[in-house]
Amino acid sequence: MKESAAESVTSIDPEEVARFSAMATEWWDPAGKFRPLHKFNPVRLGYIRERTVAHFGLDPASIRPFEGLRFLDIGCGGGLLSEPMARLGAQMVSADASQKNIATASVHAAEQGLDIDYRCTTAEALAAAGERFDVILNMEVIEHVADPMRFLADCATMLKPGGLMFVATLNRTLKAHAFAIVGAEYVLGWLPRGTHDWKKFITTNEMEAGIAQAGLRLKELTGVSYNPLADTWSLGRDTDVNYMALAERPAP
Repeated sequence: MKESAAESVTSIDPEEVARFSAMATEWWDPAGKFRPLHKFNPVRLGYIRERTVAHFGLDPASIRPFEGLRFLDIGCGGGLLSEPMARLGAQMVSADASQKNIATASVHAAEQGLDIDYRCTTAEALAAAGERFDVILNMEVIEHVADPMRFLADCATMLKPGGLMFVATLNRTLKAHAFAIVGAEYVLGWLPRGTHDWKKFITTNEMEAGIAQAGLRLKELTGVSYNPLADTWSLGRDTDVNYMALAERPAP
């Protein structure tokens, strides 16, 4: 699918697609515009691995515990999550509305010898095609779409009974505005100015309601906090800025 076709679907925000397309070549530069995601990655990877292994009763000592599970990484960007999931044995379908992101991700995966099914498409198109997944990674993307609750619902329709969906986003609080926009974009310069729109952040109450309306059950909300002295991220109870929601589709 060409980028223009992907952008025409309801949940896609063309300005957001264009913004991230312009930075596509920098996805794998740990010191570039996506440095915050590189720093954040170990925490979210550990969380996904731990919760998935526990939920499906997998072997925590296995090198490839996700063998046999089909994953969707929606809004995959350059593949920063898709590649480690593939290394853990997951059968990956990774989708993004930006053709430039998909091109960057595909080339990098090929260089690493990884088999990842990268597609320039949307959640709506995948859902309409009847795609189904054991695990859906909906990470740092919902705050960039035009209709967050529809996007969440479309993703949920693709989740198999007993499956898991991970959603990571930013809370619409004054603290999040201070840290994620003023601090990260204007003071520290971690992200290009305009990367985030505070009005599009999702409160935890909105997230809980959206998950329930989508027919899923919320398992937990987990905060993710940054320690500027140690330059590290960690999990905790503080959901005021960054947080992750873990939801499941109840088995019949």
